[in-house]
Parts: sequence; structure tokens; C-alpha cells
Amino acid sequence: MRDDVEIGMGRIARRTYELQDISIVPSRRTRSSKDVSTDWQIDAYRFTSPILSHPTDALVSPAMAIELGKLGALGVINGEGLWARHRDVDDKIAELVAIATESLDPMAPIRHLQQLHSAPLDTGLLREAVASVRDAGVTTAVRVSPQHALELTPALLEAGVEILVVHGTIISAEHVERADPAGGGTREPLNLKTFIADLDIPVIAGGVHDHRTALHLMRTGAAGVIVGYGSASGATTTGEVLGIGVPMATAIADAAAARRDYLDETGGRYVHVIADGDIHGSGDLAKAIACGADAAVLGTPLAASAEAPGRGWYWPSAAAHPDTPRGALLQVAMEEDRPSLECVLNGPSQDPFGELNLVGALRRSMAKAGYSDLKEFQRVGLSLRV
Repeated sequence: MRDDVEIGMGRIARRTYELQDISIVPSRRTRSSKDVSTDWQIDAYRFTSPILSHPTDALVSPAMAIELGKLGALGVINGEGLWARHRDVDDKIAELVAIATESLDPMAPIRHLQQLHSAPLDTGLLREAVASVRDAGVTTAVRVSPQHALELTPALLEAGVEILVVHGTIISAEHVERADPAGGGTREPLNLKTFIADLDIPVIAGGVHDHRTALHLMRTGAAGVIVGYGSASGATTTGEVLGIGVPMATAIADAAAARRDYLDETGGRYVHVIADGDIHGSGDLAKAIACGADAAVLGTPLAASAEAPGRGWYWPSAAAHPDTPRGALLQVAMEEDRPSLECVLNGPSQDPFGELNLVGALRRSMAKAGYSDLKEFQRVGLSLRV
């Protein structure tokens, strides 16, 4: 039942909920966390952790993608990021971090990030980055925007990409675009349904925020749908820039309902729901799964690791947009005091606030509620705090 509220005469808004507004209700049965599985599978690719990385250069280099893969997660390279534009990316990030650390102008690092992204895309560099991950024997995933998907996908397929992520702040199954009235021409809009049908690899697409859009996106043939707007830390899409967004607990639950409807509609085709937003610790991860997600995209928790190329700094991929940046640079850890990626994902942890041993804590939450796998855990009881 929808909970609609009149916010003024003749204007109705739906009451929605953040992950922080809910809690998981334990059942009468508990089990050992050793008997709990956090495995999940999308198409032919199986992972031991329900975690994808946010596709930002602050977080994912080819080396970081390899380490994530070895630890059972999925690293997603930004196909339009610095590794596709510069050969000396580590030096470029060092320059950016120095500006963010030393400049008194809060806009200076964003200007420099935009300048770095103004270099042209080099498909040769992109193929090298993807091939290095593929040659390491881990699953290779790359993010492209809807605007550049047609242009970049042939090079990615040639390099051996295994999962394609078509990702934007907001993405839809139908994109309307008109010609430039000045006669400058326009890029052909992406028809996601025909695009996916022509590929032999699974496509994850998003983000979406509501039931109807999620259902439409599932009908394009996507293997997974990303729900949300990205990590709230550093991202300014919702409140400051576009004013767009749906709180994550509600958005995930709505997409999970769309998944059930699509499952009935198709007679059994299952589309994975992947949560992307407001997940900063293990409790948030557990609640995202409990709301109906199959996996989650993480940003700041992984960016704090010693292996992340951002040197303790994090920025979402939308921060580099040339004319409407939607993110800031945030320092999430001191460069000399960063935990290992192994510690962030699997522990051991000395942190009492859920920022380390994310998968171990998820496993323990599932065990305390009496569930043995992720699909079962999606049926756990929830309580509302407000």
C-alpha cells in the first residue's frame, strides 16, 4: 500500500524510506555464520561476495580490479575514465590529490579533474587496461555511459570484456533526443533493447529509482538493473544539483517488486537488482540485501583501502562531467593509514562501526536472522524506526 502525503493543496508526495530508517528483525532460528553463503551469480559468472565497485578512477585501476576479483568481488573499470585517456594515470591522480590537499579553493580539484577528462578517449589504452584484467584470470567488467556505449563497445569486446555495465546517473529504456537546431548534428540515441540483443555478453544497466522504470529496463534484456544514484558521500546529484532521487530502502524494494512482476511476465527470467547508494558500512549492505537487492555497488568503503588508486580520496564518476559535475573529492582515509582490501572485505577488523570486514558482518547478520543464503535473506523481516 502506498503511503501518500499531501505536501500542499493539490500536491501529493509519496512517503519513502532510507536504509537508515529500517532495521532487520531476527527470527526464532539462528545458525553459525560458517554455514552461511554470500555467493551470487549473474549469467555464467559467480562471485563469493555480493559486491561491485563504483566505476570511478579513485577506486578502480586495472590492478585494483584484479585484486577485487581475487577476493570474490567484481571491479568495474570506468571505460571513459583516466585509464582510457592517459598512460601515466598514477601521476595524474597524484597531481589531483595534491591539489585537493593543498588548495584553498574547493573548486580547484574539480576543475583539474575536468581538465584531465578533457583528453580524448583512446580505445588503444582502454583495450590494454581491459586485457590486463582479463589476462589475470578474473571476471572483467567495464562501465560505459549510454552516450558512448555504441562507440566503445567494439573495442571492449575485442579486449575480452565479459560484463558490460551501461551506467549513468539516470538511465531509461527510452531516450529522446532531437537534432541540433544549429545544424551541428547529434549522436544517435542508444536503443538499449536492440543494443543488448546484439551482444553475446551480459549487460548490467542503471541507475533507476522506481518500479516502472526498473520494469522497463528489465524488458530490454538486461541481466542486472542498478538501483540508485551512487554513494551519497561525495555525490551531489540528489540535493544540490538535480534534486533527483528516491531513498534507497524504498527504491530497492520497488525494483525487487518489478523483478517479481517481470519474472511472472516472462515465465521465469530473473533479473538481478543491484543497489547503488547510501551503503557505507556492513549494516547498510545487509539492509540493502534485506530490502531485495542481489548485490551492492560500493564506493567509499573500498576507496579507503590501501590498494585503491585514489590514495585515500574518493570522487564519484559524475564528478568529472564537463559542464555539470555532480560530485566532490572527499578524503576517506589518510594515505599512510589505509587498511588492506582484504581487511575491508573479509577482516579481521578492529573497527566497531562496520567499515571493515563487510562480507564477514553480512554473513553474521544473515546467521543471526537464521538465513543461509542471499535469496533467503531477502525475505527477512524488517522494522521501521520512524
